[in-house]
Amino acid sequence: MIAALSYSWPSILVFAAAAVLVLVGALGVITFKNPVHSALSLIMTLFGVAVAFVAQQADFLAAVQIIVYAGAIVVLFLFVIMFLGVDRKEHVHVEPFVAQRPLAALGAVITVGGLIALMAESHWVTGVKSVSTVGTALATGQANVHQLGTAVFTTYLFAFEATAALLVIAVVGAVLLARRERVLSSEEVDE
Repeated sequence: MIAALSYSWPSILVFAAAAVLVLVGALGVITFKNPVHSALSLIMTLFGVAVAFVAQQADFLAAVQIIVYAGAIVVLFLFVIMFLGVDRKEHVHVEPFVAQRPLAALGAVITVGGLIALMAESHWVTGVKSVSTVGTALATGQANVHQLGTAVFTTYLFAFEATAALLVIAVVGAVLLARRERVLSSEEVDE
């Protein structure tokens, strides 16, 4: 309880600003109908996470958050969105997979239930501030980057490679969907 009272007003305000950026950006991602606007809202969310990293004195992670995620990944998303063509009219009344919505709802319920069960099993503990894979506090400066690199390429190598593979598969899938020959309706032929 004493540790919670030791925060200063500037750190509380920075945290609140980062939280507002993350929440408003996340709401924009799921509420905007235009995919370009959703991707721009994702940039706001990632920027808020970077501000939170700076508040925790994780400057390297903040830089990576801005350069890699807000820069490269969102640019990749925008490229795929533009490549697929956001100006095409969709036929939303035709559902290609009839059970898609009930299965998505079931998947969401299972995921949320699993997360709640895991958190209850761990007695609602979410982790300790600045803990590396061996349980020691992260060092500041260059040792921090060394510890992070060691963790990414040893302990978390599978997750790191799986994420890279998923991104490559997503881009290849988007290219295949975009290159697939479409059957033009009579309305599109007339235009």
